[in-house]
Amino acid sequence: MTTQTLRAPDRASVSAGSARQKLDFKSGNEAAALAARDIGFHMMGYFPITPSTEIAENLSKMGANGEHEIVMVAGDGEHGAAGICYGAALAGGRVLNATSAQGLLYSLEQLPVQAGTRVPMVLNIAARAISGPLDIRGDHSDIYYALNTGWIMLCARDPQAVYDMNFAAIKIGEHAEVRLPVLIAFDGFITSHQKRRIQVFDDPEAVSAFLGKRPDYPSPLDTEHPRTFGPYMNDPDLINNKVQQWQAMEAARRVIPEVFAELEKLTGRAYPMLDAYRMADAEVAVVLINSAAETAKETADQLRAKRKKVGVLSPNVLRPFPAEEFRTALKRTKVITIGDRADSYGADGGNLSLEVRAAIQRDPQNHAQVLSRVYGLGGKDFYAEDAEQFFAQAIAAAGPAHIAEPFAYHGATPGRPERKAPAGLPPIRAEEVSRGMAKVRRNEATGRLEVELAPLWKMTEVPNRIGPGHGACPGCGAFPTLHQAYNVMEGDVVVLFQTGCAMVVTTGYPTTAHRINYVHNLFQNGAATLSGMVEMYHERVRRGELPASRDITFVMVSGDGGMDIGMGPAIGAANRNHRMMILEYDNQGYMNTGAQLSYSTPFGHRTSTSEVGPVLQGKRYHHKDTAQVFAACHLPYVFTASEGYPEDLMRKVAKAQFYAKNEGLVYGKILSFCPLNWRTADDAAQPVMQAAIDSCFFPLYEVEHGHTTLNYDPDASGRRHPVSDWLGLMGKTRYLLKGENAEIVAAIQAETDRRWARIKAMHEHPLL
Repeated sequence: MTTQTLRAPDRASVSAGSARQKLDFKSGNEAAALAARDIGFHMMGYFPITPSTEIAENLSKMGANGEHEIVMVAGDGEHGAAGICYGAALAGGRVLNATSAQGLLYSLEQLPVQAGTRVPMVLNIAARAISGPLDIRGDHSDIYYALNTGWIMLCARDPQAVYDMNFAAIKIGEHAEVRLPVLIAFDGFITSHQKRRIQVFDDPEAVSAFLGKRPDYPSPLDTEHPRTFGPYMNDPDLINNKVQQWQAMEAARRVIPEVFAELEKLTGRAYPMLDAYRMADAEVAVVLINSAAETAKETADQLRAKRKKVGVLSPNVLRPFPAEEFRTALKRTKVITIGDRADSYGADGGNLSLEVRAAIQRDPQNHAQVLSRVYGLGGKDFYAEDAEQFFAQAIAAAGPAHIAEPFAYHGATPGRPERKAPAGLPPIRAEEVSRGMAKVRRNEATGRLEVELAPLWKMTEVPNRIGPGHGACPGCGAFPTLHQAYNVMEGDVVVLFQTGCAMVVTTGYPTTAHRINYVHNLFQNGAATLSGMVEMYHERVRRGELPASRDITFVMVSGDGGMDIGMGPAIGAANRNHRMMILEYDNQGYMNTGAQLSYSTPFGHRTSTSEVGPVLQGKRYHHKDTAQVFAACHLPYVFTASEGYPEDLMRKVAKAQFYAKNEGLVYGKILSFCPLNWRTADDAAQPVMQAAIDSCFFPLYEVEHGHTTLNYDPDASGRRHPVSDWLGLMGKTRYLLKGENAEIVAAIQAETDRRWARIKAMHEHPLL
């Protein structure tokens, strides 16, 4: 059973519209992508995050097939994507973005900038729970954070509304009296992924006439009329600016119904500011946003059959808030149950509840009781039975002398004090894993470290700091990599994982696969978080609060694109030179969200946001050389390694631990196999990884106190192969071997040769 009942839409008659339309069967994400195609945006700045990523994925596939000309620019994170969109919109084009949850929060700083400088664009939000703890399913805790950013906010209750609202957003945001960016919110993993029958335009002329041309607002590209965009303001200028922004939002109260009416003439589908279902004589009302309201309508029908005067209210617009519409709709109600899919902690209600209560308070004739209920957090399903309880509570409250609980959580399970937390895996004690598998000594002549490894067979005795209970894909390279690294680490280890596959598959609550202390923080801030922990540890030791004899190594594990969105804080930590390690398992994409393009993705490689078709072929720029970026920070030690060369990897990790405990930050980039998204067999790691190294695409080297040493030279051993040998082993790149893609292969080979030549030159130079 789904959380959104499949209702026959009230606006099913498409013949009533003046534009030619056709039937389709799409999810909300697909509908947003189709709308973007039909609108013909100039540009989309984006960054992958579940569950909104499919919008960019669908547009990438359509773009590769020549179905649109939207320029898609991948940001280094949602904050960067928001900046890309702001710049593109300032430059005079129609701009699209899509995000969810932490992505919206990470970009939040940019939203008031764009609204305050009055630059229109469209942002689709597949609403999702906010971390922490991490939860990827849908509630409204993200969109509530955007309420005060100055953006117009539209609500889309089903895939049809997602499609239609994107057209309305263009018309509303670009109106001369409005000039504001517009956000469209729909429910993640409900509306975003649920397929429904929808009507889409089959009439480009009608669409063009409805949208018109984007107004010619002032732009930095108009060099004949220079202007300053976003100046520094003091009192009273800023307050005057905000008065103008308020006036724009007030103008939107008039403009939005006008645009909705025009859209109704075009499509035959009506979108009032406030959707009022069976409210004409309702004595009891339930107020909900988006998909849950559709479920409640079914329950209202059933209660009406029992002669209960009930109705459902659901806003199609959150900003500007339809306060007058709520006052009008609730004049005759006795009790209102308002459901929020997020809480405003400490306010005795979520934002919808607070704003509806504030609206009706201005009507001295309205004495309705208001019951505030928080429901559906973290994507907890909302069924017809839940709607029945909302109505039942309101109906009971309308009875004589009944005292209702004004605020409560709906759907929370009672605690059971007698139930203990499940036993985790037994902890690893330092003495269990400190087996001397790697003996490290400094060469007095060179000043560099030398490592003597124990035989590999002997390392099988070392217990693993990660238990066997993780849920990774068959063949995943992250865990062989971590197992090898942990084999040679001595003493206690505290590990921080950024969001990614390795994090997700080892920590599904209430169990964990970690036998050591583990911390999670999001993609963008892992290095900063761990650096704070490192400095606090040393400060507490200095103050005598912790024993100086404790031997802790601090390790951050990154991957799945984490050195894109997390690069800024990682560079900051590197510049500060904290005593810690950063280990990146490089699987060349955002694998935990469905294999989207990362800056670590090589040129020409296929991902779900660098699709392959007759017009576009894979990623269009070369991968980021992260090891060289960190080497430029003058760290004590930087290395590259591969899970397929275990002795080399473990020697380097042993060195890394010494430097991290004694001198400063260490960075290691480890090529990591991903059979699912590289499109290979689960057991193909050995030939694929070897080919990457033998082609010199992924050279094995280390930079120790600024001196580069090659650890494996396929030229010297006669094992060097062209990159085409490597590309032919993976389904994601096999298409490149077709003759028409020879230019791409040649470009990959040329860049590989250039980078390899630089590494060899540095290896041979006494100062590099």
